[in-house]
Amino acid sequence: MSLIRPFAGLRPAPGRAAEVIAPPYDVLSTEEARVRAQGRPWNFLHISKPEIDLPAGTDPYSAAVYAKGRENFEKMLKEGVLGRDPEPRYYVYRLVMGAHHQTGIVAAASVPDYDSNRIRKHEFTRPDKEDDRVRQIDALNAQTGPVFLTYRRSPAVDAIVESVTRGAPDVDVTADDGVRHSLWVMGERSRIDAITSAFDAMPCLYIADGHHRSAAASRVAAARKKANPKHTGEEPCNYFLV
Repeated sequence: MSLIRPFAGLRPAPGRAAEVIAPPYDVLSTEEARVRAQGRPWNFLHISKPEIDLPAGTDPYSAAVYAKGRENFEKMLKEGVLGRDPEPRYYVYRLVMGAHHQTGIVAAASVPDYDSNRIRKHEFTRPDKEDDRVRQIDALNAQTGPVFLTYRRSPAVDAIVESVTRGAPDVDVTADDGVRHSLWVMGERSRIDAITSAFDAMPCLYIADGHHRSAAASRVAAARKKANPKHTGEEPCNYFLV
C-alpha cells in the first residue's frame, strides 16, 4: 500500500462552493452552528452538525442526529450540490488569511501506516469523541473532515505544488470570515505518480490536528475488515482523508 494515494473526491458542483463552505464541526457550538447555517440550506454544517436541524436540546450523540446527517448528505448528492470526480485525483488546497498563505495537498492516507506509527501521533484521545467520529463515518459511509498532517520539507513536492498553483484554481471562494479558499484539481498522471512516489520515500508523516478522526478511521477500517472475509486492503476504508 502507498503511504498516500489519490481519490475521487466529492466536492461542490461548479458555482456552489460558497453555499456549501463551513467551518470544521468542532469549532462551533450547536447554537453557533444553528445561527451560521440559518437561511443556508446547503451549508455543510447540516451534515457535520446535523443536530441543528432537530429540536433544541437534542442530544448531539443520539442516533437521530447521525440519521439526520445521512439524510442531509444524501439530499445534497441527489440535488447535485455535491458531485464526485470521475477519476482519482490529488487536490491542492490553499488558505489565505491576510498576509498568511498556507498550501497543502488533499489525499487519502494509509490506515495501516497509521496503525504502525509511520503516521505519528502525539496526543491521547477520548473514547467518547472517538465514538462520535466512528458513528458519523459509519452513518454517512464517508469521511467529512480531513486530518491535518505535516511532513519534512520535500523540494520535489514543493515543485509540483508550485507548478499546479500557477494555473487558475478550480474553486476560489472567500468565506464570511474573510479567509480565501482555493482548490486546484491535480489530474495529470505524471504529477499524481510523482506525488505518490515522493511521499512513499518519506519515513513518516506527523499528525498536527485530527487525532480523533484518525483513531476513528482506524476503528472503522478494523471493523469492516473483520466483517469482510474477502478483504483485500484496497477497500476505501483502508485510507482516511488528510
